[in-house]
Amino acid sequence: MIKEKAVVIEPSFVIEDFRKKTPEEQIEMCGRLCYKSEEQITIDSAIGFVTEMIENRHNAVLEMATKTFFVNDPDYFTSFEHWEMSLMKYLVVDDYDNGLIITGSIRAFREAFAQLKGDKLFVSIAICIWKEHPTLFADQVEILEAFDLIDFVSDRNFEVRELSSFEFEELHRKDAELYFRHKHVAVRFIVSRAVTYELVRHRLCSFLQESQQYCLYSQDKFDNRVTFIKPVFYEKGSDEYDLWEHSVLQAEKTYLKLLETSTPQAARTVLPNSCKAELIIFCSLKQWGHLFHVHTSKHAELSIREVMVPLYEEFIKQFSGVAHIFEEEHMPEKNRYL
Repeated sequence: MIKEKAVVIEPSFVIEDFRKKTPEEQIEMCGRLCYKSEEQITIDSAIGFVTEMIENRHNAVLEMATKTFFVNDPDYFTSFEHWEMSLMKYLVVDDYDNGLIITGSIRAFREAFAQLKGDKLFVSIAICIWKEHPTLFADQVEILEAFDLIDFVSDRNFEVRELSSFEFEELHRKDAELYFRHKHVAVRFIVSRAVTYELVRHRLCSFLQESQQYCLYSQDKFDNRVTFIKPVFYEKGSDEYDLWEHSVLQAEKTYLKLLETSTPQAARTVLPNSCKAELIIFCSLKQWGHLFHVHTSKHAELSIREVMVPLYEEFIKQFSGVAHIFEEEHMPEKNRYL
């Protein structure tokens, strides 16, 4: 008799390249990971997807695209109240060229516009985004049209403009530290649920994860199987590995049986930490530096080190212009994995 085998894969990662994507396309590409509905992406599907996310207030998806703006007033935020400054934790703000440079997600700018009630900076930013990407502020059209019509920002000496992609990428030649703080990078992980539970603790990052509520692994597109991540702790063929494989196979059988009479929410309660999960993390290089500092240490959990050590090495190659900052600030000698 042939022994039944679990579907087991190695963990992996991909550094996403969004340079040719619009913010709407970027948001859709990341957002559909939650539902594993990437097959529904077409040349014009992004607008509808983003519209639906906004209407349903699935705001986390709107964190998956950023914009960077320049304002020519270096003292703009000095008059802000304490509660107003609390909104700034999701924006990156630095002195730049006799003014300020501000980077934030679409969600951060939408919420700043909604909560600061007519602040000229965030009204100006919202109008800039809306005129270029109407869908991203489609639910605020009447308000934005009114602000635009009355020429709300009447101070002709007040300038707000978006940095072009070329100007932004030039930052790493002018000021590597500034680029390190404002450059955002998305990485798609295929890892175990146990690993995702550790990674999503980093609150200044943005996350989207494959949902066991919406993904029915009994469907044909999943080959009617649950996929598991090979545990780094056990060698294939060992007694421990065989015991682990037997355990996940039993969980899979129980899950598929429960789906016949239960909701996906109920059936998923039997699935183990070894289940394969896709996760996108989107954050600045500075935040990636913190992730590497914590998760490449010799003291870090082995399953996380298994992906984070090679990912760190890939970051050093791809972002060589700021490699020295990773090395000096985030990988002190006592913490090195080598």
